[in-house]
Amino acid sequence: MLRIGLTGGIGSGKSTVSGLLVERGAVLVDADRIAREVLEPGTPGLAAVVGEFGEGVLSADGSLDRAALAAIVFSDDVARRRLDALVHPLVRQRTAELVAAAPDDAVLVNDVPLLVETGQAGSYDLVVVVEAERETRVARLVARGLTEADARARIAAQATDEQRRAVADVVLDNSGTLEQLAAQVDRFWAERVEPARG
Repeated sequence: MLRIGLTGGIGSGKSTVSGLLVERGAVLVDADRIAREVLEPGTPGLAAVVGEFGEGVLSADGSLDRAALAAIVFSDDVARRRLDALVHPLVRQRTAELVAAAPDDAVLVNDVPLLVETGQAGSYDLVVVVEAERETRVARLVARGLTEADARARIAAQATDEQRRAVADVVLDNSGTLEQLAAQVDRFWAERVEPARG
């Protein structure tokens, strides 16, 4: 199994890259999707988050109000660390289950937004970092519905481009077109993935 850690700042285009890798045959384990799964209504994860941050982080239907939780944790480093301490172990456990279920010869892509922040770079055969200009990322996040201030706060709460590059085996630039990004992914697959698979 070839294990690839895929990371990049919020709004950089990790999901686009993971989709391109899946098209080429990779098996995807998406940390964001898992983080949502472990906080579904009725889960121990959601109960722990409510216990830590109060009923105000719940929507009327009993699901997690992500905007309310984000308003707490993205303006308070201590609160964010408390949330991470609750959620990250659950995400790691579920990730391990999905990795164990993947075929032995898989190209396994772990899409991990906080790979650098959580010190996981050494867990992978290759680390791929997706980058885009900060203002491009802000514009993408605003287009998704965040305010510009929220977008900038979320970017500031994550590792810097320099910190990500320090652990990267490959950096993909997603400031251009989808075609340009796909060409970079093709080159990465041909030059790094195929040879590693033997």
